[in-house]
Order: sequence, then structure tokens, then C-alpha cells
Amino acid sequence: MQALVPLLIALLLGGVAFMIVAKVVPGFRLRGGFWDAIIVALVYGVLKAVLQKALIALSMPFVLISMGVFIIIINAFLLWLTDKLMHRLQIRSLGALLIGTILLSVIDYGFQLLFRHGPIF
Repeated sequence: MQALVPLLIALLLGGVAFMIVAKVVPGFRLRGGFWDAIIVALVYGVLKAVLQKALIALSMPFVLISMGVFIIIINAFLLWLTDKLMHRLQIRSLGALLIGTILLSVIDYGFQLLFRHGPIF
């Protein structure tokens, strides 16, 4: 039971993060309400957990040359993939995708500082 509490908190904070990004970034739209944002956060989190490390390993030369900035591109790809898999999320432009990715990362980092539990998603 105690193992579920951090997961539930992470899902709730992920939903909040997606709601914030949807309000702030033009062209980044969530269809539905907060529960839909939580589902989108869950799918994005699962994709990051499953694919991110492999994608970083495969693109390690680019990550090293860019001093880690290429990880933003990897996260943007995972967010784009989430958009394509979920009808609840609509990202209308490359700019919205990149700004949304950066903003989600900043919000995640802020939540990490507040709660000290590691990455939210």
C-alpha cells in the first residue's frame, strides 16, 4: 500500500503539470478535464520509463556533443508519441511541442525540489 502512495502522488502532479502546460502554451491542448490529464501523464510516464534510457543510449554521441541538450529532443519525441497515441492530447505545432516539453521538464524539476521523491514522470 505504501508503494502506491508515491505513484498516486506522481500521477496527480503529472496531471497538474499537463493542465498547466495546456493553459500556458498555445497549440497544446488537453481534451477533457483533470482525470484525462492524469491519463495522459500516465501514458507519457510509461513511455518515458520504457523508452527514454534506450533512446538516450542509442543517441549517446548526439547527447554528448550537445552536452545533454539532445535529451530535450528525445523527450519531445516521447511527448509527440503520447500525442499520437492519445486522443485526449493535441499538440498543433513543433513550437508547442518543444515549449511544452521544456515546460513539463521545468515543472517536473520544481515538483522534485518540493517533494524530493525523484522524477514525477
